[in-house]
This record gives sequence, structure tokens and C-alpha cells, in this order.
Amino acid sequence: MPERLSPLEPVFHPGSHGNFEHGVDVILTETRPGSILQLAAWPGEEKRLIEAIRKVTGLALPDGAGGGVADGAKAVFGFAPGKFTVADAAEGLAAAFAKVVTPAIGTVTDLSHGRTAIRIAGPKAEWVLAKFFAIDFALPAFPIGAGRSTTHHDVFAQIQRTGADQFDIYVFRSFARSFWKALCHASDEVGYEVQ
Repeated sequence: MPERLSPLEPVFHPGSHGNFEHGVDVILTETRPGSILQLAAWPGEEKRLIEAIRKVTGLALPDGAGGGVADGAKAVFGFAPGKFTVADAAEGLAAAFAKVVTPAIGTVTDLSHGRTAIRIAGPKAEWVLAKFFAIDFALPAFPIGAGRSTTHHDVFAQIQRTGADQFDIYVFRSFARSFWKALCHASDEVGYEVQ
């Protein structure tokens, strides 16, 4: 398979930036999963789709929108009733899902070449993200593994909390560069590191 080029390459500058005299409070990186999929169940077929997700990924997904789980190189979360985002370090995950998600259950859409995954981590990650999105990022309201679907201006974003102070954000590749630049700018005052 051809190597996927990053849309962030011209603006991806590793190192410490902003007000980092007293350390960095945010770490930004591009995670570059091999597969990013959207799965959608037909009405009444949600439980069968959740079982198919468990079968392919090995991850037990809670029922309902917003629930999710992240386990190292794999992540799954619901972002709307019967709709899920699946990310995995492995390429070609769409073919594995196509074998178990039949047309009677729902649909599988491979978004791997259409999305960019950005990770923000650190003690000020919630604070920086709150500048962009009208979402309660506090741990009780947005637990580990959970996902949300929202927008920042015209940039559609799916966000999953993958750690106590860590979030993965999936945006359209065509908006990734401008979103990255805005995220860096919003992180300036707390100090950030690009890895």
C-alpha cells in the first residue's frame, strides 16, 4: 500500500513552543493510525454491530452513543446512536469488518485516507480543548474511552478521551493543517511540545 503523507508536514515542527519557561503543559502529536473506520447500524441492529466490533477488535464496547474504549493501538467509540468510529494501528481493517458487518446489519466506511488523528495530552489538555469546543471535558462528564462529535467553526471533529489527560481528535484531512495551527496557537500560553 502506498505511504500516506501527512497533511501536517509543512506545519509540524517538533520541539518546545510557546510559554515553556516553566515546563510544557500540553503535548501535541499526530498519531497516524493505519485504519480509521466509521460503522453504522441499521435501526434495531445496534447490538449486532457492537458484537461485530468486539469480534474484530477484541474490545468490549459499552452499548450506546458516547461510550467507548481505548486499548493501546486500538480505539472504538460511539458518536451517535448506532454509529461508531474505529481506529487501529493496523492497515486494512475495513476488509475484516466487511466480512462480519453484513448489509443486513449496517455499513462500513473506510475513512483512513480522509481523516487525520491528532493527540493532545498533558495537564492543560482539557483547558486548551475547552477554548475550541462547548463540551464539558472534566473526567466525570467525559470518561476515559468516551467519544463526542462536534465542530469548531466549520471543522467537524470527533474526540475520544484515551487517557486521564489525553484526547485523540479526528478531523478531515483538508482541515487538518488549519486546525493544527489553531491548536498550537491555543496552546501557546501554557507551553507545548510537538512530538
